[in-house]
Order: sequence, then structure tokens, then C-alpha cells
Amino acid sequence: MDIKLILSDIDGTILNDENVVDSGLKSVISELRQQGIPFVLASARSPEGMLPIAKELDVMDNPIACYNGALVVKDLNKKDYTTILSHELEIEEVRQVVQIVHQRFPNVSINLYSGSDWYVERRDKWTEIESEITQLQPIITDLDQFVSEHQSPIHKLLLISEPKEIEQVLDYLRNAIMPNSSFYLSKPNYLEITNSHVSKEKALRELAKVYNLSLDKTMALGDNFNDVPMLKLAGLGVAMQNAPTEVRNCAKVITKSNNQNGVSKAIEKYVLK
Repeated sequence: MDIKLILSDIDGTILNDENVVDSGLKSVISELRQQGIPFVLASARSPEGMLPIAKELDVMDNPIACYNGALVVKDLNKKDYTTILSHELEIEEVRQVVQIVHQRFPNVSINLYSGSDWYVERRDKWTEIESEITQLQPIITDLDQFVSEHQSPIHKLLLISEPKEIEQVLDYLRNAIMPNSSFYLSKPNYLEITNSHVSKEKALRELAKVYNLSLDKTMALGDNFNDVPMLKLAGLGVAMQNAPTEVRNCAKVITKSNNQNGVSKAIEKYVLK
């Protein structure tokens, strides 16, 4: 296939289970650059959470798709990014989610993301784990007050708890009346909430326009349910071996796992061969 654009997930895809980047990827990206093929990161993470990986891989000149595509930015070398695409959550539905969690699931950790900023109500074991993964520190604030004042766009909510409780939260929220919000798991215990118009599929469509490419010349790589839309849309959708069966079934090909440098091996096999 004549691939001219690659969109890749981060966690569980280019990062192994120890959160270390695929050891073959930087040299592969160097070869891609020589051929004029952009390697674009797409993740549920914030811009700041993606920046260190973009630096490590030397893809700071390429756009990044943050919050599963709710925010797509470029010009990462500048203090103020250039926004390509931005979809915010409806403020009334954010208020509803926060209220439901406070009343019915008080042990669930609520994480609110606005632009590059990460807000929480308190530090707990879940925020500590997320800080360790992203190397970022949250801003402690009163989320009820933050939402009521609504002076900044809200791009994503992340609810974290034990997998069993998160399943209960997901079932409850899906039965609530929130037509403008989408709910999906990025990990068994991570419930992501974004605007219903947001998906990595839409980010891929937008980036294909930016690069003036047809979708059949794109490649997407991912490992989880939030990656399925882009895996289906891309000319070549590649699922990791560590992905759930349902996700692997949506891809055209399966590569090695995230612990076996699956991303760099797939690019070498299907793009640089």
C-alpha cells in the first residue's frame, strides 16, 4: 500500500507495559521523514501529556490529536499551539456528570481537562498513578465551582476507579440523558467522556485534509476501543496483538504486541518495505 500518513495511539501501542517507547520507533520515524511521511500521535492524553513523547520521537513538527481527537494542535515548538480542531463538552452535561459521580459514586476520581490543563478535586491513588504515567501534576480545584464559572473550554472528563465500579458508572451514564456526550473505556478502569462529535476517526479525516491525502493512503495503529473508529476508516488499520479481540476484529492486520515493538515492526513491514 502507498501509505502517506500514519496516525498512532500512544498507551498500549507505542508504549510498552513499562511506559517505555517502542525502541525501534525513532529510527523508523527518521526513515519516514526522509520519505515525507508524517507520523502523528493520537491519544486520550492532553497536549502536555503527549509533548514529552513527541520530543523523544522528534515529531514536534507534526500535529498531535489530543483527548481522542477533541483537540488537534500543531506548532508544538511554540508556547501557544495552533489549534486545527476543537470540540468542547456541553457544560450542562459536564455539570450532570460531576453531580452524578458526587452523589452515587463518591470514590471515583474525577479528572477534568481544559486545553493543556488537568484539574482534580483531590490527590488520590488514581491521580498519583496518572501523574507517574504522564509526568504531569494536576491542579487541585473545586470542580463544582470550576464548572459553574465555565471560563475555559472543557475538552474531556476522565473517571477512574476499580474496573467493576467504572463499569457501573458507564452503565449509569449511558442511561442518563446526555445526547451531546460520548462515553468509552480507554482502559478497563478509565472512563473517557468527550463531545459526541469527537473520535479519532474525525481527527484522521481532518488530518488527511490538512495533508491533502485520500484516506486509502493512511495507516492507523491502536490497541483499544477508542481506536476502533480510526482503525476502520484508515486505508490500513493495524491493531496490536495485546488489543481485545473485538478491537483486533476491526483491523485489517494484526502486528506484534506493545511489548514486542509492534508499531515499528508494522511500519517496517507495510510502509518501508
